[in-house]
Amino acid sequence: MADTAHADVKKLPFERAIEELESIIKRLEEGKVPLEESVAIYERGEALKRRCEELLRAAETRVEKITADASGKPKGTAPLDVT
Repeated sequence: MADTAHADVKKLPFERAIEELESIIKRLEEGKVPLEESVAIYERGEALKRRCEELLRAAETRVEKITADASGKPKGTAPLDVT
């Protein structure tokens, strides 16, 4: 499936993406989805998984910036650099 088919995934908040991913997993585990649809929803699931991982990495980086300075002591907040 083309990247444009999953463009909306890049805009989903974490909670919505994980909810949809769990729904896809459940459908695939039930084994009642036709093969072609299984492949399509599997591909969407992969895109959702990547989105969740991306958001978790960004949150982890931000938490680290909030909680520690160079010496490891709490300092406050700093802009998140996501380059």
